[in-house]
Amino acid sequence: MSQREVKEILCLGAGYVGGPTMAVIAEKCENINVTVVDLNQDRINAWNSDQLPVYEPGLQDMVERRRGKNLHFKLASPELLAQADIIFVSVNTPTKTYGQGSGRAADLRFWELAARDILKHARSGTIIVEKSTVPVKTAEAISRILHSGTEGKKFSVLSNPEFLAEGTAIQDLLSPDRVLIGNEPGADGEAAGEALANIYRQWVPSERVLLTNVWSSELSKLVANAFLAQRVSSINSVSALCEATGADVSEISKAIGMDSRIGPKFLQAGVGFGGSCFKKDILNLSYICETFGLTDVASYWRSVVDMNDYQMSRFVQRIVETQFNTVAGKKQTVLGFAFKPDTNDTRETPAFNVTLKLLEEKAKVVIHDPEALENAKWDLKDIEGDLSFEEDVYRACEGAHSLILLTHWKEYQNLDFKRIFDSMEKPAFVFDGRLWLDAAKLHDIGFNVIGIGSREMMHI
Repeated sequence: MSQREVKEILCLGAGYVGGPTMAVIAEKCENINVTVVDLNQDRINAWNSDQLPVYEPGLQDMVERRRGKNLHFKLASPELLAQADIIFVSVNTPTKTYGQGSGRAADLRFWELAARDILKHARSGTIIVEKSTVPVKTAEAISRILHSGTEGKKFSVLSNPEFLAEGTAIQDLLSPDRVLIGNEPGADGEAAGEALANIYRQWVPSERVLLTNVWSSELSKLVANAFLAQRVSSINSVSALCEATGADVSEISKAIGMDSRIGPKFLQAGVGFGGSCFKKDILNLSYICETFGLTDVASYWRSVVDMNDYQMSRFVQRIVETQFNTVAGKKQTVLGFAFKPDTNDTRETPAFNVTLKLLEEKAKVVIHDPEALENAKWDLKDIEGDLSFEEDVYRACEGAHSLILLTHWKEYQNLDFKRIFDSMEKPAFVFDGRLWLDAAKLHDIGFNVIGIGSREMMHI
């Protein structure tokens, strides 16, 4: 197919990866018709509206430019599978919650269902692209399913993991550090890899398009996320030591980040990492190591997740202890519920765990977020306790005993904190879980300021 023009691309899954990725391909490859499908009618309706289900800077404008031209959002159908030259599979691969590997292994049942639909309805010769994050050797298993039919169909399976950071996904797609494509051995696999590479080469420099074997590609995604999460857990472990010794973790981050061997990225201490990938992928990597008998390696990677859990628990413990060892009946205002700014994604957000622990302490919790409030309501719909949600940030802060910043949205830096201080109960506390606010300025206003890994600035 590398010698044949690709005219039709189909993406199974209209989520945080599939939607933005296909929007960029449609933007940069006007000669290709791109269709994104999903089983959820509400999600498809949202993609066809002016209120997309995924918030990413620049995404709305791009979708509106291409939608109805060479970008389409539809319900999944056999006809669309039959006409595709390339099928991207971007379905959910959550951590298993049942059976063997529960809590660690990836749940691939949605991937397998997709593969069986492809076998039934797609044409022979169609290129199948793993876009979901999957365990190493998944392509091999999927290939066996795709070639298990009696019709004699042939498919090439590629691994093309995404390396997107939510909040900057569009820019990451437009100017990626690298595009990784893993292909199966043999002429057909290599030809399929080149066909996909030629699509990306329409806007990505050739030297950034890397072709590897499919197993290296699958494992690279897990390892990349594990390394990034490891850096976060490492600096968070240092933040605990800083609080015990009087050192400042921000100063340490700056000092070690200036070392060219280390670099500054992912060295910002905080309440913990979140999102759909880090925890899931590390647990999956740990499980894979364990299945190959590498128990010490598995334990090493599991410790990254353990440190992240410890950081969240430690943060809540500090909130309670600072407020005279009780938050029962006290209004605690959570600023930010998304796991990071510039996204409405709340999957594995530290704010969820912090909220649960505060409710267990009988606190009155009010949540504000500029973009993720509806997702927060959904995530917490079955949680008991004195919990409410507020769209107006100043109303959310009225009468609060403390402000707990969990997402470093830019607008939180520009709030009228004098107005907020005057409306709060005294003493008024600020717990900065992202070291995002001007602690000295807040202290001058009258706040007691407690930041991760930094000196407390207290009036009491």
